[in-house]
Amino acid sequence: MAFCAKCGTPLAEAVSFCRECGTPVSAAGGSSPAPPQGSGVPTALSGLAPNVAGALAYITIIPAILFLAVEPYNRDKFIRFHAFQSIFLAAAWFIFWIVWGEFFLGMFFGTFGALWRLLALVGHLVSLAFLLCLILCAYKAYNSDKFMLPIIGPLAAKQAG
Repeated sequence: MAFCAKCGTPLAEAVSFCRECGTPVSAAGGSSPAPPQGSGVPTALSGLAPNVAGALAYITIIPAILFLAVEPYNRDKFIRFHAFQSIFLAAAWFIFWIVWGEFFLGMFFGTFGALWRLLALVGHLVSLAFLLCLILCAYKAYNSDKFMLPIIGPLAAKQAG
């Protein structure tokens, strides 16, 4: 099957113009094979470019799960990588708050009242660091960079394939 060289839309046999972008098939160099996944060229079936979908994966955990479940997005390695990295980062944040909140703050709350406030401040600063990390990852994904976080990044790359 032939694809438009500009947007990657599948082309019918005797077509002169791409039905999606209007590029003349002969002017665009004829037909070409499908664009490589994660190339930044939106596919014909999806409404989002891979860089936008990769950035949206960091907005809560719900888009990341949807991108792993919905058909055109779950085949793109770039989107899969950012979705997995977002899920793993959210899991690390959740585990931190479970451990920090239940173990450390619960243990020190009754014994050291003033120290509890300091530990709560440290917990909030770590939470702010997680939030800034999410923003940085979304920015890098929007710029089509495969930014890998330490420990989490290689796990996400392994899961993405």
